Amino acid sequence: MSSDYIPPDEVEDIEIRRKLFALREEHRALDEAINEHFEKNPNDQITLGRLKRQKLQLKDQIKFFEDQLRPDIIA
Repeated sequence: MSSDYIPPDEVEDIEIRRKLFALREEHRALDEAINEHFEKNPNDQITLGRLKRQKLQLKDQIKFFEDQLRPDIIA
């Protein structure tokens, strides 16, 4: 067996971790965008609401992938 061999489940974990990293970065950037937009346009509730919904969707995606790495264990 080659030393470069990575079992399929580990490859999947690596891909999930990459996706999580990207989603967390996007979440942080969106948080900054929300704060910046609020400072410049506090009365623009439509855009702020849209940005906050996007942030919540990202949070849900992050939670989904975190659960893929740590599946529930039935005791």
